[in-house]
Amino acid sequence: MCWPCRPERLSSAVLPPETLPPPILSLMLWQWVMAGVTLATGTAALLHVLLYKRDPRSAAYWAAIVFLVPLGGAVFYALFGVNFIRRKGRHYRGSLNLSNQHVTPVCPLPVDGDGAWHDRDCVLAETFARLSRLTLTTGNHLEPLRNGDEAMPVMLKAIESAESSVSLATYIFEAVGVGQEFIDALSAATRRGVQVRVMVDDAGTRYSWPPITRQLRNAGIPIRRFMPNRFIIRLLTMNLRNHRKILVVDGKIAFTGGINIREGNMLSRSPSHPVQDLHFRVTGPVVAQLQTLFTEDWFFCAGESLDGPLWFPELKPTGEVSAIGIPDGPDEDLEVMPQSFFAALSGARKSVHIVTPYFLPTPLLITALRLCALRGVDVSIVVPARNNIPIVSWAAHTLYPELLEAGCKIYESPPPFDHSKLFIVDGIWSFVGSTNWDPRSLRLNFEFNLACHDRSLARSLNIEFERKLVISDEITSAGLRETSLPIRLRNGAARLLIPLL
Repeated sequence: MCWPCRPERLSSAVLPPETLPPPILSLMLWQWVMAGVTLATGTAALLHVLLYKRDPRSAAYWAAIVFLVPLGGAVFYALFGVNFIRRKGRHYRGSLNLSNQHVTPVCPLPVDGDGAWHDRDCVLAETFARLSRLTLTTGNHLEPLRNGDEAMPVMLKAIESAESSVSLATYIFEAVGVGQEFIDALSAATRRGVQVRVMVDDAGTRYSWPPITRQLRNAGIPIRRFMPNRFIIRLLTMNLRNHRKILVVDGKIAFTGGINIREGNMLSRSPSHPVQDLHFRVTGPVVAQLQTLFTEDWFFCAGESLDGPLWFPELKPTGEVSAIGIPDGPDEDLEVMPQSFFAALSGARKSVHIVTPYFLPTPLLITALRLCALRGVDVSIVVPARNNIPIVSWAAHTLYPELLEAGCKIYESPPPFDHSKLFIVDGIWSFVGSTNWDPRSLRLNFEFNLACHDRSLARSLNIEFERKLVISDEITSAGLRETSLPIRLRNGAARLLIPLL
């Protein structure tokens, strides 16, 4: 009998199951279990995509990954495509017993220009209030602070002069350089009886060593990580980060903007990785809104309610700026920021000036920018020529042609890397804060911006914008057409990852 036909070599497939040896039975059982798990997880992921993904392009992207990568695609979607932290903001605010006693009615805004412009601005203010759940305040003052060289000393001085409370929330807090100066100032404030609370995003604590959490605890400072690592639970929320930068001293002086607490912002010290940025010192009634956002996040992290005059003193007018806080995050405030940006673009009549380190706007915002340019609005956008996340810049280049075709102007600023965030409309509305024009900021991160109505503030920020513009190189359609094929292929591949960037 030939060797292949020997009985002991017959395929197990033709033998009844009871005659198969145990190892083969175990293998077959394992294969069926894995097939069942793959089918179940894939089906669950696809159902979730169909039910909860609002953006059809994102939905198609995730559906393709789930379908083409069995089991792995479903796991990848669970880690990066599902929002597991739908915080109930009303519940937290109810527990905190916070109120809007520090804010004023939405209108009237100060009359600045003709009646038609004033009516437009009132409509925008009311729109922002309905979107953000906060109310327009009047009588505020904002002072722009350029780079860490201007911002850090002022912030440190405020902490050093604190009498009752210090609230600090930041994305990155290094434990060296200027970070050590903050540790010393916070520690000294704690020793003299000031109530100090510090919150750092969990992902942001991994940008330096030793961890800032250890340093602050050793100094006796109450510190919490936003959504800290809890093994598999953290894996399900690792893509959601608190990107807000808020410092409030005595409930009366606040700082917000784009600056993290890290040595790279101190340009005068010639750091190894220099970063340009803008921050703002804020006084007036709107400070209560920054404090409110901090107390909500702190309650979420620590379960401690911060309320009363220690944290919310009476606030008096300090300037002429009308301002409203716009919180955004993957919870009750989902997509508030992109809707606010869209509202501002829809009302623009003369100019739209944008500075952002990461420019990957949603399709809706791209359409709004194009329509602005098509109706004659001066749309100018400044982005870094050399990005600290190259793939973001590569993907952004694929969005430029349709914007340039509509009449938008795009400029690339030279190093050092510019992390500034500015959005100025018609020389009267200014958006300042932590939000970038990319999917992470506009949908995944917890962010905070101030929408400010004041011609004087907008004028000073436009001077900053022009300063950046004059040293930047304009991107042209002709230049993009001359891009080599390998670079265009690289950029096209990067564009496929926009939903993940």
